[in-house]
Amino acid sequence: MNRYPLWKYITVAVALVLGFIYTLPNFFGESPAVQISSAKATLKVDAKTQARVEESLKSAGIAHEGIQLDLNGVKTRFADTDTQLKAKDLLEKAFNPDSADPQYVIALNLLSASPHWLTSLHALPMYLGLDLRGGVHFLLQVDMKGALTKRLDSTSADMRSALRDKNIRHAGLSREGERIVIKFRDAETRAKARSTIADSQPDLTLAETGEGDEFRLVATLKPEATKKIGEFALKQNITTLHNRINELGVAEPVIQQQGADRIVVQLPGVQDTAKAKDILGRTATLEIRMVDDAPGSLEAAIAGSAPFGTEVYTERGGQPLLVKKQVVLTGDRLTDAQPGFDGQTNEPAVHLTLDSAGARIFKDVTRDNVGKRMAILLIEKGKGEVITAPVIRTEIGGGRVQISGRMTTSEANDTALLLRAGSLAAPMDIIEERTIGPSLGAENIKKGFNSTLWGFAAIAVFMILYYQMFGVVSVIALASNLLFLIALLSMLQATLTLPGIAAIALTLGMAIDANVLINERVREELRNGMPPQGAISEGYERAFGTILDSNITTLIAGLALLIFGSGPVRGFAVVHCLGILTSIFSSVVVSRSLVNLIYGRQKKLTKVAIGQVWKPGNSAGAAAVNGKNEG
Repeated sequence: MNRYPLWKYITVAVALVLGFIYTLPNFFGESPAVQISSAKATLKVDAKTQARVEESLKSAGIAHEGIQLDLNGVKTRFADTDTQLKAKDLLEKAFNPDSADPQYVIALNLLSASPHWLTSLHALPMYLGLDLRGGVHFLLQVDMKGALTKRLDSTSADMRSALRDKNIRHAGLSREGERIVIKFRDAETRAKARSTIADSQPDLTLAETGEGDEFRLVATLKPEATKKIGEFALKQNITTLHNRINELGVAEPVIQQQGADRIVVQLPGVQDTAKAKDILGRTATLEIRMVDDAPGSLEAAIAGSAPFGTEVYTERGGQPLLVKKQVVLTGDRLTDAQPGFDGQTNEPAVHLTLDSAGARIFKDVTRDNVGKRMAILLIEKGKGEVITAPVIRTEIGGGRVQISGRMTTSEANDTALLLRAGSLAAPMDIIEERTIGPSLGAENIKKGFNSTLWGFAAIAVFMILYYQMFGVVSVIALASNLLFLIALLSMLQATLTLPGIAAIALTLGMAIDANVLINERVREELRNGMPPQGAISEGYERAFGTILDSNITTLIAGLALLIFGSGPVRGFAVVHCLGILTSIFSSVVVSRSLVNLIYGRQKKLTKVAIGQVWKPGNSAGAAAVNGKNEG
């Protein structure tokens, strides 16, 4: 009557084994490490970099516990933090001899200390939040005025191009604070300009001013457009920060909006605050400028007397190039950047797509400068590098631009990625900074672990004393529930925080509640005179509906927290929802399989160890039933 088919026992056994394997990595802790990643888009971290790291450490006599190369860079493990700090100083000097112009990012990190055989099975530990692992917390203030200034500058350029396309002459166009002022010589021309600008710039409010012979057109951004610019700036900055923080190798960074103009950045496991701040401030922008190829001008610039309005940059091959300071086009006009190949030479290239205004500007520039060289610069951390400086052969329209020349496939991929990440839409300032040390995180873990452990122990003692053998089964099912939950969190690579530990403790209480329902239902059937085998079967069958109903209602509340919550609330909800699913499986399937193994093969079962079976109001009957059903 109470026997599972073999496949059910195998399913439970496999689930327990997998649960144990994927829970195991969480007990190995973390090793201090140093990570090396590229500080420039044009510099690639590869196997040669890994060999260079190994050689530097070997020559200095610094022992390590393994070097690995991944998408984020070269990571080297060490036995302790003292060795880690020594290695960081050594590698900083070896890879960045010029501290004013660092080529690589050398950052302290923490890596999982799991053995290789577990890692090969993709058995990785849970990510730990800032409160458990330690790390840095930043609150960034976005300069919305900077975003508006940037937008007004680009709008000014668009208006100038639109008026030129329509052959409308003006007496000067300038930006005055948050206004764009255009001067005209007569009212008729001003009226034509107003009509043209109103069609091309729907986000502007236009007003006519001036007296006598002075005719002005004043443009200001509409309030809804100002709000939209602020929202876009915030979203673009968050996206850019995500791409930059990847270089630090942070497994689960928290980057989210706070209020109308602030961004919270939490980097668990990052020990080097200064390096984190440096990464947060890094951006890359594209600038297109014209090259000054006048005879003798480059030599004069190298000698220290550069012509007015020019500056010297370096090409990829190391050759100096004299470039005009006036920026023809910026990366703000980019809508996409994809790696590819040159259609004629089959060399690696980056294909850029410009927006409508950018396409129009680029078409005008190439038409007016046929036969001249145009430099495409990548500006990073205030320093520029000429990616390529091709000669303009013909007018280029359609908004499709290609960057090629002395570029490898990987460099094309990296450059396209960096350009897609874009620049910060608005400047940001760090207004709050907190560092949480690993020791505080370890203390939080210890307290959370102890609270869960003592809670589990108290439940186990009560269940065994009150329900005897069925209590032992319930405790084993509860332990398997904890095993499944931690294994699931590890497999999903979820982030565990202090609220998550609270959710684990709550899950234990809810899971044992299901076993209490089952045990009491079995007792009730025994009180009604049903044979033990039938009581076990009926107890599990009838309790299942109640367990399912109660867990579904709790799951609905958990899903609401998951959907509408954020931060710690969301972390609590993830563990809570997963815990409900594992508790249903463990309390019903796992405990039933154990009971079936203990009692299911006994055909003439006369008693079960489930504690005192009370029959209210009938002491003699209770004694008889107890003598028959206890063991």
